[in-house]
Amino acid sequence: MMTETISAIATANGIGSIAIIRISGDCALEIAKKLSKKQDFSPRYATLSTLYDSQNTLIDESIIIYFKAPFSFTAEDVVEIQCHGGYIVAQSILKATLDAGARLATAGEFSKRAFFNGRIDLSEAEAIAGLIEAKSEDAAKILARQMKGSLKEYIENIRDEMIHILAYSEVSIDYAEEDLPQDLIDQIESKLSKLENSLQSTLIASKSREGLMQGFKVAIIGKPNVGKSSLLNSLLNYNRAIVSDIAGTTRDTIEEQVRVGSHLIRIVDTAGIRESSDEIERIGIERSLEAIQDSDIVIALFDGSRVMDDEDKQILSLIETNTKDKEILFVKNKIDLESLFEFKGRKFDLELNSKESVTSLIGVLKSIMDKSNSSDEIMLISQRQVLAVQNTLSNIEEAFEPLRDQELEIFSFHLNEAIKEISSITRPFENDEMLDKMFGSFCLGK
Repeated sequence: MMTETISAIATANGIGSIAIIRISGDCALEIAKKLSKKQDFSPRYATLSTLYDSQNTLIDESIIIYFKAPFSFTAEDVVEIQCHGGYIVAQSILKATLDAGARLATAGEFSKRAFFNGRIDLSEAEAIAGLIEAKSEDAAKILARQMKGSLKEYIENIRDEMIHILAYSEVSIDYAEEDLPQDLIDQIESKLSKLENSLQSTLIASKSREGLMQGFKVAIIGKPNVGKSSLLNSLLNYNRAIVSDIAGTTRDTIEEQVRVGSHLIRIVDTAGIRESSDEIERIGIERSLEAIQDSDIVIALFDGSRVMDDEDKQILSLIETNTKDKEILFVKNKIDLESLFEFKGRKFDLELNSKESVTSLIGVLKSIMDKSNSSDEIMLISQRQVLAVQNTLSNIEEAFEPLRDQELEIFSFHLNEAIKEISSITRPFENDEMLDKMFGSFCLGK
């Protein structure tokens, strides 16, 4: 129920210097008064207050800030209590707010209320959620812009143009007995083509920078004993993986996070890929293949001190069949030993000794990821948004043929579906908007 007053701890669990309890709803101010035994709070002023529970027992000395509706995140009365951090104090204050009449908020309920009360749209809500888990500085910049409405503005402009075109079509249906002027059809087609091109560009740019939003995933692949685990340990700067001369030591994928430049990336050390009769090792190899397919960047590692053999050739074959649209780095390892490996018709991107310095590899990885950095270009940040744009483009494509044949009822149907899809990114489409365009743009009678 939107009429209920909700309360929750807004900061992460664990020990910290400060914790924040947020209360939203009609009774938020009254609950703050009850806990603090104060009768007056000026909106947007920090008030130092002693807090008591329902048994009149002192809990903490905290700061209370009151945000009067509608000038708050949820557009309701909101109270934020800033207390000392830790496991006990915040929980005690939260319990006191519940005893005073609030109920525990569900996951995302504050943002949900902000949406229903018109403070944010769906794209801004997704940006808030994404910003919390941003994997790079560039992603955080994109999401911050979207919180301020950059994607919303872009989608609203597209949507407004489509509604305007739909209004032309709906009005023209009234004159279906007459052939429409060819220049009118050409104008509608030209406008729709521009919208299609804009959405296509946005979709392509967004797909090419998925790693920027979700965190780049880097898979290290190679046959057994080429130094994959040593490379992982060097990148992490500690011994995470077991290093051994025994082939097949790594039996499963090992995944760790590391910061490279402004990016937080996931590095996966895969099991050595080869033919194996060992069931556990075979399962590990299957997981390695899955890791390759899921990665954004693949480091193909080869042992420079050994002659190329069938297992190396198998790695090359797997790269050719499983790494479409991925960045591939061919790396020659163990350059401190005699060089016996010959790469016919191909050059290594890097040569290194994974047990010593991997600075050159880190530089190349940073360069690849920085190519996907943020710009002022609009970007879709979730699979839901990508799917909505794909469906919009599909309906626009379906609309062109009936438009050229002047079958406006069919054209309007596809355009209506396109508007519904693009509108789902920000806010649902209502038919009244199209009617407003019709009556606002044309003289249809008095």
